[in-house]
Amino acid sequence: MNQQLDFLKQLAHGLAVQFGPSCEVVIHDLSGKDLDKSIVYIENGEVSNRHTGDGPSGIVLETLRSDPAKVRDRLAYLTKTADGRILKSSTMYIRDELGNIAYIFSLNYDITALLTVESALRDLTHTEPADPSERETDAPRTITHNVTELLDQLIEQAIARVGKPVALMNKDDKVAVVQYLNNAGAFLITKSGDKISSLLGISKFTLYSYMDKG
Repeated sequence: MNQQLDFLKQLAHGLAVQFGPSCEVVIHDLSGKDLDKSIVYIENGEVSNRHTGDGPSGIVLETLRSDPAKVRDRLAYLTKTADGRILKSSTMYIRDELGNIAYIFSLNYDITALLTVESALRDLTHTEPADPSERETDAPRTITHNVTELLDQLIEQAIARVGKPVALMNKDDKVAVVQYLNNAGAFLITKSGDKISSLLGISKFTLYSYMDKG
């Protein structure tokens, strides 16, 4: 396993040098027990302002919640940093000899400046789609630095999907929130159940019953 990690570090360094300071390369270790410190290596961490020892992204939690046999690499999708820069990201899953996902190898390239140029060109070439439903609706995910930020982000996403504040939610709304968080892997985060049950004004027993409804 150490030999595999050494190779990934070598590859990360080579890619970072090849593509320059706008290219962040991150290695998450999923073979260890400390989820709060999943980043074991990072090049050009100033892109997202993360460091070795920082916590997981939403992709990491989704991976831990998924059947390893069904997990596939995600290539060339958009993410964003906390300060609003747009990144073109790719996530690759590195498996051990048993087929389990041991590491996540991620590339995040800051394309903010390139998008400014693209935007200027688009103003000249843009045409309207015939069907408004063709417009892009998926917003880039924000890259988080630790599990506290990640949990807050997932809760915010869950509430936004329901479309109403917690104070106005009925039982079905709260079930929808819990199901979204469960599917996103939020309950893998230590003490997340306490925070979510308190936020929704329900008991831990009720929280678990909502999780089982999925």
